[in-house]
Amino acid sequence: MSLTSVKAFFAALQLDVPILETEANTATVALAALAHGVEPGRIAKTLAFKLADGREVLLVARGDARIDNGKFKAALGKGKMLSTDVVAEITGHPVGGVCPFGLAQPLPIYLDVSLKAFDEVLPAAGSVNSAVRISVDLLAQVTQGVWVDVCQLQ
Repeated sequence: MSLTSVKAFFAALQLDVPILETEANTATVALAALAHGVEPGRIAKTLAFKLADGREVLLVARGDARIDNGKFKAALGKGKMLSTDVVAEITGHPVGGVCPFGLAQPLPIYLDVSLKAFDEVLPAAGSVNSAVRISVDLLAQVTQGVWVDVCQLQ
């Protein structure tokens, strides 16, 4: 269903954003980069957190970045990564296919400034073997994402 919800999301916005499906499993940054022939940084990974105020949020960051706890706390407060079961429930996407599109419920979306190093990135598209190639500007627009600085490069 989640690949379908991503397709419906783009159709509802009348955007022609092709979904790239592969035979290969793209559930990790390394596998996705290999399958799509791009550097790991261009893979836009989507992480889910529960903040201290109780909100569940998504954070999209470049694939070769990691959370900087100090920056995260300064920007969003304390946060804890959600379990795989909760992530699948609130997004409607399986872990490895989680993306900020076609969500099961509305969630605040944050975009790490690390993404701005690229003109386009490849987030998953709701399944463990799909992605979309999308400009960073369009990603910000369609997700109504809020820019934050919470990561550091590995």
